[in-house]
Amino acid sequence: MQMGGTAQLPAHTKYTRYNNTHLATIKRIVERATTEYVWVVSDLCDYTGFDFTWQPVPWEATQIHCWASGEQQYGDTFLVPVSAFKRQAGDLKVLGWYKHINWHSKGVPRLTLGNMYDWVYYSDARFDFQPNLWEKRNLHAFGTNGSVLLVPRDCKQHFRTQYYDYPYILRHTDYKVDEKTQDVVFISYDEKNADLNYDILKKYYPQAKRLHGVEGQLNALRRAAEISDTDHYFAVFAKTQINPDFRFDFLPDRLRTPSHYIFNARNMSNDLEYGTMGVILYNCDLLLNTEVDDFGVDFTTSFPIQVVPELSAFAHFAEDPYRAWRTAFRECTKLQSRCIPGQVDIETRHRLDVWCTHAHGDNKDWVLRGANDGVEFAKTGEDLKQINDWQWLRHRFNTSYELA
Repeated sequence: MQMGGTAQLPAHTKYTRYNNTHLATIKRIVERATTEYVWVVSDLCDYTGFDFTWQPVPWEATQIHCWASGEQQYGDTFLVPVSAFKRQAGDLKVLGWYKHINWHSKGVPRLTLGNMYDWVYYSDARFDFQPNLWEKRNLHAFGTNGSVLLVPRDCKQHFRTQYYDYPYILRHTDYKVDEKTQDVVFISYDEKNADLNYDILKKYYPQAKRLHGVEGQLNALRRAAEISDTDHYFAVFAKTQINPDFRFDFLPDRLRTPSHYIFNARNMSNDLEYGTMGVILYNCDLLLNTEVDDFGVDFTTSFPIQVVPELSAFAHFAEDPYRAWRTAFRECTKLQSRCIPGQVDIETRHRLDVWCTHAHGDNKDWVLRGANDGVEFAKTGEDLKQINDWQWLRHRFNTSYELA
């Protein structure tokens, strides 16, 4: 059976194209056979030293003899009794239905998977795993999040947007292959408590990096992606204090379409708890390789997102009148405009109502003003992307409240 590898075979070996499954290929070979038995071998395996003169004892004459491929019992090497196989062939839907199979555990090495599978690695782990090629072509996922994948090459047409589109997935969670923890980047610009919040983060996560003073939110997110040594990074924003119980051990699901992962934060001015101002696990490739015009008003939700309902941080954003107003203004512009994909209307209405009517603590009046100003701005028809320009926001605040 030619499946894409190389092997040391007898000189009189005949070759045939692999016919999608072992069973279909063996059926075709047997139909053309002119001998009592036929060896069916694979160019995935190494037959150096294999005894092709071997013959079964009489009471095993009608059995299919199968030699393991390495540790895989369901191997790729067979001695098939032609007449006996033909009698059963019409009833066989899978090769394992054959009535008498004799397993030879001392088999032959499988050197390659040829063009059957591709390995996909998100971890440094490497190991020998031999899939069962008798079955439908499974996608094998190793580790808790699919850090190592063995992907059937001839099934890629099924992967429309993600590996989960494929119906035959086998998980192997007993393999210790999880990738390393993703980088943590603390992003600050002009927040008054940035140094304090960074020190708190470093207390719980000393490896955290800091990015400070980059103008514009998109520029900052992209620069953080550039300094990350992992293909995702946890963004911690300077207006928040990290939850001491939060662990940066979450790993992106490698079978899912590339996404950002949003964790909850508690708004310390109105007690709402949802994704805004929370830690976000950003996919670096999505940030770095997307045209600026393709980003929406909310950068994060311009891409597929996954919400992880875990409290990551406490948002102490109302440090002074301007910063209290700015955060509320931006968030309520987005809520009112319904610009975030997947918004649930009843949740959005509730959040808007709380933002616009409830606030406590420092600069609570400025939180309420910013929230209501944001609602009104979203109705104007102006370019809503302006809310991501810090200079524009400062100018609007100053002119709105005659502080210029």
